[in-house]
Amino acid sequence: MKKDIQIPEVKDVYVAVVQEEHLEYKTLDWNAYIINNSDDDLETVLIVSQGYSDSKMTPPMRHSIAKLPARSYAKIEFLQEKVLELNNSFKVTFFKDNQMFDKSYLFRKNTINEKALQSLPLMQLKGVLVK
Repeated sequence: MKKDIQIPEVKDVYVAVVQEEHLEYKTLDWNAYIINNSDDDLETVLIVSQGYSDSKMTPPMRHSIAKLPARSYAKIEFLQEKVLELNNSFKVTFFKDNQMFDKSYLFRKNTINEKALQSLPLMQLKGVLVK
């Protein structure tokens, strides 16, 4: 029965972590975003994020976005500096054209840093991207 479920490959949907200035606190914060670089709207986007290592694990954080329009992005969450020392997993599930899509994105420990910044699709910002 499980073998009969077909989940198609996710294309043009990414998770990025961007370092942004927090205007109120005058700090540089790391924020995770989901980027929909496709021509289709994503519906009922569910995201479960968690940091982990061999000896530590953060509680899972659950997020939902009712609709993520084509060629757009949305903020998922703020990442504390201590969490960057862990592997950070983002499990993303969404519907497109009444079909379910699912993909896991992994930022390995210590890979979210200023040296890893690159240009991001749609955002006009630099960040760390996982495809």
